[in-house]
Amino acid sequence: MSAMLEVQGLTKTFGGLKVTRGVDLSVQRGERHLVIGPNGAGKTTLFNLIAGDLRADGGSIRIAGRDVTSASTADRAQQGIARTFQILTLFGRDTLLHNVMLALMGKDKLRWRPWGAFAREGQLRERALRRLEAVGLAAKADLPLEQTSYGEKRRLEIAMALAQDPLLLLLDEPFAGLSAEERATVHAMLETISRDITVVMIEHDMDVALAFADRITLLHYGEVITAGTRQQVVDDPRTREIYLGH
Repeated sequence: MSAMLEVQGLTKTFGGLKVTRGVDLSVQRGERHLVIGPNGAGKTTLFNLIAGDLRADGGSIRIAGRDVTSASTADRAQQGIARTFQILTLFGRDTLLHNVMLALMGKDKLRWRPWGAFAREGQLRERALRRLEAVGLAAKADLPLEQTSYGEKRRLEIAMALAQDPLLLLLDEPFAGLSAEERATVHAMLETISRDITVVMIEHDMDVALAFADRITLLHYGEVITAGTRQQVVDDPRTREIYLGH
């Protein structure tokens, strides 16, 4: 397998605080990669750097062999990066269907010709419904977002990310705030994502996350402490000391 994501020597400083310190990360095509670490380890900052929401002070980022270190967030999205956020980012006054249709428009050429979008509204609706069906929300497509549960909003955000047909999907704590039943539903849904899509996930629910991950990277104070297979990282005494607490 070849690498979908290659991060080398990635550094980011806010004032005098180094949030990432020469981070190296390699994720193979189709891999499910888990990033773990205590609060303040730099996990979300790492995602922001990969997605282009922050500019790195040093190091490089390559997606499918292409250097995107200096590319804008929009350019990186066009090249195959999609993400979800720790704090939900949705169109709160719209229906679930309209949220996904807007996500579909994000990579469609019609976004530059909005008058043409109406001619294809039926086609966009059909595509959006398929995305909602994939996350178990097709029956609620026409509901306003405010009438859905928190777990359904989480699934909707993932549907919107998948609507962009990403090569690389970044999931920032997709199980955060979910009940046990909702976690099981989201986990089952994530298991159905095609291996054509590489997934990197930040998550604190270790039972669910470990069942999902092929490989794991442990961050602490912005540095990679250990990386490897699930068993290698869990068995590493530094993981138990820094993160697992035993």
